[in-house]
Amino acid sequence: MKKIVTVLLIAVVAAALAACGNKTEGGISDKKIIVGASNVPHAEILEEAKPLLKKKGIELEIKTFQDYVLPNKSLAEKEIGANYFQHVPYMESQMKDHGYKFVNAGGIHIEPIGVYSKKYKSLKDLPQGATIIMSNSVADHGRMLAILEKEGLIKVKKGAGYDAQIKDIVENPKNIKFKADVDAGMLPKAYKNGEGDAVMINTNYAIDAGLNPQKDAIAIEGNDSPFVNIIAVRKGDENKKAVKELVNVLHSKEIQDFIKKKYKGAVVPVNK
Repeated sequence: MKKIVTVLLIAVVAAALAACGNKTEGGISDKKIIVGASNVPHAEILEEAKPLLKKKGIELEIKTFQDYVLPNKSLAEKEIGANYFQHVPYMESQMKDHGYKFVNAGGIHIEPIGVYSKKYKSLKDLPQGATIIMSNSVADHGRMLAILEKEGLIKVKKGAGYDAQIKDIVENPKNIKFKADVDAGMLPKAYKNGEGDAVMINTNYAIDAGLNPQKDAIAIEGNDSPFVNIIAVRKGDENKKAVKELVNVLHSKEIQDFIKKKYKGAVVPVNK
């Protein structure tokens, strides 16, 4: 009888230990990871990665977000184990503003920002005093201004680079006015409503609104942009098995081919 009881106790303890090992705390364990993502293209790419990750014994749960604030808040509060929606400059600005302790676990793709207009077919056609609508995300302003500078519309202060802000514009021959108080997710609506003379839209929101950046934009960022969208995790989690395997799968040929085929240049895969 004692032997039977001992065996049962051992079995119960083993089961309890196994359960603890599989428990997903902070949105991550060796067998599961919860990733917060924007609907398009991030969540779509993650859906494609699900079966590949499952073959490695890891369950991927995707939690979608409609803005750029909550995914980092949820990661910091351990509601999710990683997020996939942002580039490094934005992550760094959020860490500075909120005290988050995040790291880049791997770069996955680039989303070139585009300029859209209901009124003009080229930036050169913009009239004197035209208004360009931009996101209220200050971290994106230097990137957006770089597009306009490359197109010959403005010049920014030497050395400002991707940290440039509107105040750093030193040449503006057409006296372009900038409206930079619109939430990034509302930019497609501003464009469709014909607001301003041109609207600069992040690719994920453009695609989500049914726009094709390669066809509909009157100007678009080059593929050499350093603004790579990353898998962000809390500091200390970057070497966890589920994170490593997730990044490996997203860097795989299968996923990179999927990105190229589905988005036709509007989203460009990277492997770094």
